[in-house]
Amino acid sequence: MAMSRFAFGASKLLSPLSALQLRQMSMDTQSAAVRLRESGLLRTQGLIGSKWAESYDGKSIKVHNPATGDVVASVPCMGAKETSDAISSAYDAFQTWSKLTASERSKCLRKWYDLLISHKEDLGLLITMEQGKPLKEALGEVAYGAGFIEFYSEEAKRVYGDIVPPTLGDRRLLVLKQPVGVVGAITPWNFPLAMITRKVGPALACGCTVVIKPSELTPLTALAAAELALQAGIPPGVINVVMGNASDIGDTLLASPQVRKITFTGSTAVGKKLMAGASGTVKKVSLELGGNAPCIIFDDADLDVAVKGCLAAKFRNSGQTCVCANRILVQEGIYEKFAHAFVNAVEQLQVGNGLLDGVVQGPLINQAAVEKVESLIQDAISKGAKVTLGGKKHNLGMSFFEPTVLTDVDNEMRISREEAFGPVAPLLRFKTEEDAICIANDTNAGLAAYIFTTNIGRSWRVMEALEYGLVGVNEGLISSEVAPFGGVKQSGLGREGSKYGMDEYLELKYVCLGNMKGE
Repeated sequence: MAMSRFAFGASKLLSPLSALQLRQMSMDTQSAAVRLRESGLLRTQGLIGSKWAESYDGKSIKVHNPATGDVVASVPCMGAKETSDAISSAYDAFQTWSKLTASERSKCLRKWYDLLISHKEDLGLLITMEQGKPLKEALGEVAYGAGFIEFYSEEAKRVYGDIVPPTLGDRRLLVLKQPVGVVGAITPWNFPLAMITRKVGPALACGCTVVIKPSELTPLTALAAAELALQAGIPPGVINVVMGNASDIGDTLLASPQVRKITFTGSTAVGKKLMAGASGTVKKVSLELGGNAPCIIFDDADLDVAVKGCLAAKFRNSGQTCVCANRILVQEGIYEKFAHAFVNAVEQLQVGNGLLDGVVQGPLINQAAVEKVESLIQDAISKGAKVTLGGKKHNLGMSFFEPTVLTDVDNEMRISREEAFGPVAPLLRFKTEEDAICIANDTNAGLAAYIFTTNIGRSWRVMEALEYGLVGVNEGLISSEVAPFGGVKQSGLGREGSKYGMDEYLELKYVCLGNMKGE
C-alpha cells in the first residue's frame, strides 16, 4: 500500500491482543450483561400493547457485541402478523392518548425523561455492548437522546392554532392542529436511542401513537427505552416495538390504512422505497437519509480549531454517522500544514473495546461495513490517492478498522461520491472559494456541511451557497434537540428536533363558523 510523505506512524493499540486481554474483554461483556439483567432493562421480547411478546413462529435473532463477537441476547424475529397486531394496538391507544390534555401528555414525557437520565449509565452500557461505540460516546448519546424527550415534554403545551380574519362579517375562521394518528418509526443502528427519541418525542407530544421498528442489529436499547416509557406511565399501546424481518415489517406498515405517517432514518435507497410504498395509502413521510458532507478548510482558518472540529466531525462513532465529514476540502495554501497536523491528531486516537478506559474508536458495526470501507480505499489508491495513515483492518480483529487518512484524493473517486460510514478521512485540494463551493455541491446528497474560516464575510457567503440542510461554521459537532435537523436534495424530507419537528406529526384543520351575527 502506497505511503506518502505524511506517514507519521500508526494509530495506538497496534500490538496484538494477548489471550488474557481477549478473555478480559469477554468477561467485561458478560459482567455488563449481568448488570443489565439485574437492572430490569435487558428486555428481549417485542412490545405489543401491554404485552412483552415473542415472535408468533418462535424464530429469533441473535444480537452480537461487535467488539467481541459475543452474543448479548436473542430477540424475536417478528414479521407481518406481529406488526399488524402492533398497529391495531397503537390505533386503539390513539383514541384515548390523543384525547388527553397537552399538560397530561407533557407530564408523562417528563417522567420518561427523568427515568432515562436516572438510568443513564445502564443505557450507555447497553448501547456500547450492542453498537460498539465507546462508553463515553454512548453516555453522550443517552443525554442527547433524553434531551429530545425533555424538549418535547415542553413543546407538547405549545401546539397553537390560528384565528384568521374573515372576508365576510358573519363568519369566523379557525385553524386547528391535530395529531396525524399512528406513526411507523423505522430507526437505524448507529444511534439506537437518539434516533428513536427524536421521532417518538414529538409524535407523543402531538398526541400520536407509534410502532417502532429498530434495527435488528441494535434492538435492545429500543426495548429498554420502551420499558422505561411504561414505567413513566405512558399507557400501553402508545409505544409498540417490533423487530426482525425488515421487509415484512416495513411492507405491513406501508400497507396499513391505520398508519398515517412513516418516519425513517437510514439509507437513501431504502428511503426511496418507503416513499414509493407510502404512496399507496398517501401517508405523510419524513425521511432523514444519507449524506456526503464536505468539510471545507480555508487558508485563513484557525488551524487548531479546524483540526479539532474536523476530527470530531469525521471520527465520532468511528465515522458511522450521517453527518460525518465524508470529504475534507483543504485550500492549497494550507493543505500540507493541515495534513501534517491532522494526521498527528488522528494517530492519537485509541482503538478498542468501548468498555475499556481511554478508547475513543470502537469497531465498525459488522464485516459488511469493513468490506465497504476497504473497497472505497482500494478504489482511491488505484486512482492515485495515497494512504497517509492506517488504511487497513486493525489487528484487534473483529470489525475494527484503523483510523485512516488519504491524501491526493479527487472528487471523482468513489470515496468522494459515496458515503463511507467508516473511519476514513479523504483530503482534497481546492484553489478558490468558488472551487470549494462547486466541489461541495457536486453531489446528490445535501445533509450536513462544515466550514472553517476566520473571515466573517466568507462564512456568510459560503454558508448561503452550500446546498445543505445543516451547516457548521468553525464547529464539528452541530446537532442539538433545539435545532431543526434534516437535509435537502436526496438527503431527505422534513425536519426533526426543534419546534419545527412538531409539524411533522400534525395535520391542519380549517374550520369556518358561519351565521355568526345572530338574529
